[in-house]
Amino acid sequence: MRPRSFDEYVGQRHLTGSDAAFRRAVESDRLGSVILWGPPGVGKTTLAEIVARVTKRRFVRISAVTAGVADLRKIVSEAKPKPSEGLFAAADADRGTVLFIDEIHRFNKAQQDAILPHVEDGTVTLIGATTENPSFEIVSALLSRSRTYVLNALEDEEIGEVIDGAVADPRGLGNRYTLEPDARAALVDISNGDARTALNALEATSSLAENVIDLTIVQSAIQGRTLFYDKGGDQHFDIISALHKSVRGSDPDASLYWLARMLESGEDPMYLARRIVRMATEDIGLADPHALTLCMAAQQAVHFIGMPEGALALAEAVVHLALAPKSNALYTAYKAATADVHQTRNDPVPVHLRNAPTKLMKNLGYGEGYRYAHNFEGGVVEQQNLPDRIKDRTYYEPTDRGHEAKLRARIDEIRRLRSEE
Repeated sequence: MRPRSFDEYVGQRHLTGSDAAFRRAVESDRLGSVILWGPPGVGKTTLAEIVARVTKRRFVRISAVTAGVADLRKIVSEAKPKPSEGLFAAADADRGTVLFIDEIHRFNKAQQDAILPHVEDGTVTLIGATTENPSFEIVSALLSRSRTYVLNALEDEEIGEVIDGAVADPRGLGNRYTLEPDARAALVDISNGDARTALNALEATSSLAENVIDLTIVQSAIQGRTLFYDKGGDQHFDIISALHKSVRGSDPDASLYWLARMLESGEDPMYLARRIVRMATEDIGLADPHALTLCMAAQQAVHFIGMPEGALALAEAVVHLALAPKSNALYTAYKAATADVHQTRNDPVPVHLRNAPTKLMKNLGYGEGYRYAHNFEGGVVEQQNLPDRIKDRTYYEPTDRGHEAKLRARIDEIRRLRSEE
């Protein structure tokens, strides 16, 4: 059922359209080594096969999961022209080799380095396929010698086109079945933009049908959608970013959705609990001091009762955070204090603040001049507590939101009492 040409290929029109630079480069046989980056089932392997077919090159496919350096050496040896063939005979007989490496991100550095010289000298044209961000997973030397193209999940209309083609094509169902509209819509919906999932689902449903594939058969054959999620990949980081930003943006509905998306895909609930605690301290802070307590209680609840029951505790926490007043004053204050720690001299503690447990320390003046705050009006005293070079620094400036409005008033009162001493 794989498309055999650009015209049969569904989706990725930015690469396969008649005016697309990628397609023009292939048709003029000027395409160098490339990395195809995109989610599963969007046509990376098929696109590589089309490239080989259009350029009339030998196509060799390996998987980085099972192949090693020895396999690469064998492929390279076979790709090189044989001395006995002669220069012109070699050119006529073999226009080159397209080496397609599926899941290339699973190759370690040594394995990727082994490909490099043969990509450089043109022995093979590399097409690597990956679902992971090439910036992090492909060694820089290989990445710099390849062009990266991004493939996107297919739109529902495109998935529908794939399904319709499979129903009609003699290599597929060959019009032996009638696919009812609501069954077609269900197949499109569960595919999540993945053509492979759509075709597998269609095949599974057809095995249960006689002549008509209806919604009941689809629901019987396909118990639920396959959730695409890689706990170590881009999906993991993209979705936790979406959750954090939805909480920060005070959107409880989006927060619940992204939380559920991660939990239902198998994310570690304790990882989410840790991230939620971070959200409480970074984006709510002292605008709602109860937020951190609630998040820690949610973490304890997940630890105590486990999953799936613990999901509600995390849900309670993210909704509370989303609706809580927002402040990053504590976050920015700590960042500023940290910057001073690293960027200024770490001067000694002022003498009057030092502990003096021994007679020697007392004789050296440790603790001398310290003013005990409880002996002053309001329990507030004017006293230098920072080193001389940064004695006038102000780090924490509360907002006027939530509980921080009270803290702002308290800071103003402290400053007034100090000034009146």
